[in-house]
Amino acid sequence: MIELYLTLLTAGVACFLLHFGSQYRVASLLRRNHPKQWQIIAEADGKPANLMRTWMRLQLALRSPVLPALEDNAITRWRRAWRYSLWAAWLCWFGALGIQLNAR
Repeated sequence: MIELYLTLLTAGVACFLLHFGSQYRVASLLRRNHPKQWQIIAEADGKPANLMRTWMRLQLALRSPVLPALEDNAITRWRRAWRYSLWAAWLCWFGALGIQLNAR
């Protein structure tokens, strides 16, 4: 039972890391392959946006149907990883929590 608990915790951490890493990968693919679309995210009113604003605008782009419309398979794949890895992480952590509560 302890092995399952530790596996779920580790898988949860790995999925959270995948969630954040996939954001970085989408951003780097956009910068390299679609600079005009990245410019929309990274600039506000013709000036470079600060890091927080760029991150927020990237979040909006990841949630919108704009990125699949680019028809870039790599971006779509990483966007899908971003979308589902967070759900998987929470499922793993809730499973570990359930095991912990059941063990008492």
